[in-house]
Amino acid sequence: MENKNELKQLDFPATMKVNEQDHLEIAGVDTIDLANKYGTPLLIYDVATIRKNIQTYKEALKTYRQNAEISYASKAFASVAMYQVIKQENISIDVVSGGELYLAKQADFPAEKINFHGNNKSKAELEEALDYGIDHFIVDNFHELNMLRDLTDARQQPAKVVIRVTPGVDADTHKYIMTGQRDSKFGFDIQSGQAEEGVKIALETDYLQVEGIHMHIGSQIFDTETYLLAMKQVLKHVKYWEEAFAFQLKVFNIGGGFGIQHTPDEKETVFKQQLETISEGLMSLLDQYDLPYPELWIEPGRSIVGEAGTTIYEIGSYKELSGIRRYVSVDGGMSDNIRPAFYGAEYFGLLANRMTEQTKSEFSIAGKACESGDMLIWDLPLPEVNPGDKLAVFNTGDYTFVMASNYNRIPRPAVVFVEDGKDFLAIRRETPEDFMRFENHLPEDF
Repeated sequence: MENKNELKQLDFPATMKVNEQDHLEIAGVDTIDLANKYGTPLLIYDVATIRKNIQTYKEALKTYRQNAEISYASKAFASVAMYQVIKQENISIDVVSGGELYLAKQADFPAEKINFHGNNKSKAELEEALDYGIDHFIVDNFHELNMLRDLTDARQQPAKVVIRVTPGVDADTHKYIMTGQRDSKFGFDIQSGQAEEGVKIALETDYLQVEGIHMHIGSQIFDTETYLLAMKQVLKHVKYWEEAFAFQLKVFNIGGGFGIQHTPDEKETVFKQQLETISEGLMSLLDQYDLPYPELWIEPGRSIVGEAGTTIYEIGSYKELSGIRRYVSVDGGMSDNIRPAFYGAEYFGLLANRMTEQTKSEFSIAGKACESGDMLIWDLPLPEVNPGDKLAVFNTGDYTFVMASNYNRIPRPAVVFVEDGKDFLAIRRETPEDFMRFENHLPEDF
């Protein structure tokens, strides 16, 4: 098998290279040194790539002839250190729970740059967000709308809201990450009149300031046609609402969902071109419906952090089934990256300690959890592997650590940030001793 172990298989960041020891190096830091220092599995974030992706979005939004705002969808990866990086880059964030809001507060993230999402916000979460003075509530349903109305009335406290609608389009992505179709748990259905009723109720409420409309069609989307179709559906109704009850669209939040490349066979990342095309299309639609240009908001998450993340595993056991498959197991798996088992996500990897050695065979990378479905990568070309080798799995920055679990009581991994030759332990590795914070011994008289 020909040598494929070069940094040419994916659109790798410029900060990633093979050093003189034939090791993978990220941002001037040897990943094998990091693995020895912090252990494995280890999730490494290249901070320069995060910053570059944010700047790329800022450049792309210059196409739109009105104010625009980037709000990082922190469900992709949330931590205090991550929120601090986002604050340095001067963009907003979305939170979807009291837990994410708590972390943002610990990072001293400015309240005026926080937007609160979620389809089942509790009263306590709404109260905490009002206490902190966040910028916008993305209102998802009548239950939330009524709670927020009652809370703001009781407090006599104004709150800005954006109404989330489902435009009724099907995105070309996995059904688990589609959100814009009518049959969705998210948002007010626009086609049945739910959205119109929600807008009316919000407009008639004393302390709710209705800023605009939110839509989101799904995740890991590479086309632009679905965005354009969804925007057309929404703006058609907005035009009617403007004429019927003087609704003003000050903010149009088109969500996120821009796709990134995880494997050589997947489409290359093109979110800059996507957003430029979407901006041009939105302006054309606004002109068509004779609507003033609102602020354009976007909510990228995966496309900001996905390619910035690399997970390092240590290879352990080996099993060969002659004529069928060669398995190698790593010291992580679905406990730190549930996406392959959850919805068939695919990844690409190389041996971080032997980057340019010629590939000899294909190996299927198994996790250590007690599940047959705990497979990270099927049929990955690699050199002959040995126990102790380090496997780098690329573009794991999105929806991995935040979806990690303690299944089989496996501790969650450490997270390290690297930039300009420096490393920083952003999240320490869990230990079995940490489990005892929540455990109690059964009393003798039970």
